[in-house]
Amino acid sequence: MAEPLKKMFNRAYFERLSHEVATSSPRVAQARLLKDLLKGNKQRELNARMRHTSDVLRTHLPQDFRKAIAVLKKVAPRMPKGYTALLYPDFIGQHGLSDTSFSLDALKHFTSFGSSEFAVREFFRRDPKGTLKVMRAWAEDDNEHVRRLASEGSRPRLPWSFRLEAVLKDPKLTAPILERLRADDSLYVRKSVANHLNDIAKDHPTYMLEVLRSWDRSHPHTAWIAKHASRTLIKAGNVDALALFAFDSNVKVRVEALELSPERLKLGEVLMFSFSLVSEAAREQQLVIDYAIHYRKANGGSSRKVFKLKEITLGPRTSIDLTKRQRFIDLSTRKHHPGEHVVEVLVNGNALAEAAFQLKT
Repeated sequence: MAEPLKKMFNRAYFERLSHEVATSSPRVAQARLLKDLLKGNKQRELNARMRHTSDVLRTHLPQDFRKAIAVLKKVAPRMPKGYTALLYPDFIGQHGLSDTSFSLDALKHFTSFGSSEFAVREFFRRDPKGTLKVMRAWAEDDNEHVRRLASEGSRPRLPWSFRLEAVLKDPKLTAPILERLRADDSLYVRKSVANHLNDIAKDHPTYMLEVLRSWDRSHPHTAWIAKHASRTLIKAGNVDALALFAFDSNVKVRVEALELSPERLKLGEVLMFSFSLVSEAAREQQLVIDYAIHYRKANGGSSRKVFKLKEITLGPRTSIDLTKRQRFIDLSTRKHHPGEHVVEVLVNGNALAEAAFQLKT
């Protein structure tokens, strides 16, 4: 099992950080900074460790905010990139709200080291109009990290962050950003645009599909974004989303021989299921095949999660055999509970077959 992300904020990291900060700002007492960074660290979870680091740095760095940022700009290139580099934007999001223009420019600088997607939302929540104006300019930037920040930071439902109520209410607010990035050369950026649109689809599906219809989807980058953005609607069997990609919701197929093995398994083991999909049509059919697992909840109810399986063109009166393996392990986002679980086969959003198995935790 992968090591928890919080382990990255460990003693070795803090020793290195305190050394680099003291090197870049000679008035900082390295030993005292390290002591304060480590205090209570073991009891904290991931984001609490990062926030504690931001707050400790604020007490040790120059009290002039702009001078503090100048120190961090020296430190960042000498420290690891990735999740721990979200520290610098977090520092800005917590302590730079009174110096908006300077802080947003600093977030643009630091986003290439990790990402400023969470911190920029602090400014967006306070001033949507002003922050969006800056983010629209970011969408024109030569740096893919900055362009992605324009889309990712303005997502209405960004995971691990609060929702942007202004965009939830009026998704047209971010339209200029998405329009600029709809055929971006960077896959990193395109993924963000697609996820942004998928967020919008959860509250405004009709509007999101109107946006996709207005785009020239003959461009391969735009076509990729459109397809990925529609994944939740397609899984849900939204007729308009299916039609946008030539998937007919009125499928003429049947599922045969859905088999699960084993029918009883323990946490950590792999479930294999297989089935045959048989065409009952006299013409070709474009099919998107998904499967859902109804997970047992602690209260005895169930929670349904849909997974993508395959997209195919099924010929008239033909069939295809499909198999899938799924390992059942506890995750930070899902804890398993013992009892009956159900596997459900979906074709173009239609539930066509299901079978149950028992999970022992």
